[in-house]
Amino acid sequence: MRQADTAAWSGILVYLECRRGKLHPVGRELIAEAARLSAKLGGKVYAAALGCGLEDVPKQLADCALDKIYLYETEEEYSPVLYEKIMTECIHDIKPSVVLIGGTYEGRALAPRLAVAFGSGLTADCTALDIDEEDNLVQIRPAFGGNVMASIVTQFTRPQFATVRPGIMEASFAENPGRTEIVRKTVRPADDSFRILDVQEREASGGITDARVLVVAGRGVKKKEDLAMLRELAGLLGGQLASSRALVEKGWMPPERQIGLSGSTVSPDYMITCGVSGTVQFMAGMRHTKNIIAVNTDPDARIFEIAHYPVCGDLYEIVPELIKRLGAGKGDGSPEIHL
Repeated sequence: MRQADTAAWSGILVYLECRRGKLHPVGRELIAEAARLSAKLGGKVYAAALGCGLEDVPKQLADCALDKIYLYETEEEYSPVLYEKIMTECIHDIKPSVVLIGGTYEGRALAPRLAVAFGSGLTADCTALDIDEEDNLVQIRPAFGGNVMASIVTQFTRPQFATVRPGIMEASFAENPGRTEIVRKTVRPADDSFRILDVQEREASGGITDARVLVVAGRGVKKKEDLAMLRELAGLLGGQLASSRALVEKGWMPPERQIGLSGSTVSPDYMITCGVSGTVQFMAGMRHTKNIIAVNTDPDARIFEIAHYPVCGDLYEIVPELIKRLGAGKGDGSPEIHL
């Protein structure tokens, strides 16, 4: 497709991931972002949900600013071949200029298939999105190990595909979203398509993504044994211990405890970072944290730029003192922190 053909494509389409009729939270985040982008790009905002039991999906999106929702009722959960076929037909019908997909396991599997089907580009794990003066989607994400922020545009092909990690965008909507048109379709898989015979839901593990309080260990931690000190602090605060990428690469912390673009996106009420420098990749995974207390010996550490309470000092002096004072108190797991 050449540049002259891009004018035929307009609006933004959001792919809504569903599991047994329940929307993944990233869908609402992307709809809010699509509404913001459409103010610059123009055109309508669409959403497409695929799966079984979609009756209540419109209710879950009642406060969202959407022009039209496409509901494709299927007999089964995610099927790569079937979902690619449905979304390809949907995109051909709508001709959106931009397609936004959540950076989940399902989204990461579907997005590249669609980009290949349309011979277009795809930028994964975007941390920010914008529209330039030529109506191109500016897809912003860290590059070169998080040392630079790359702004990527798909100039000559449409649609423009981008995936965004859950928790990166804020799901905020106007009070009066307006009327949304609902289009319902039933899709039956072909006999030779890939089918999922059974789905077993796993119980929530209570990981760092749900924690209200996080203590985060960074490169400033000298020995693996010193993590016990930070784990004790997290326990006294009723929180959990997390880490930056550096300690996961050393093998000191498990991958599920990592915060950042290559780890988890978190939004706790309180976070205490200990020896974390604050790379772009790390900060992209915790940008919505309400209160950030950063402890670092380097006065020029990047984490201080976003910290609500920057503490320039040695974690090996500060953390033991915090533990001492908390231990002398109730030790009831209260998240209240007094500086």
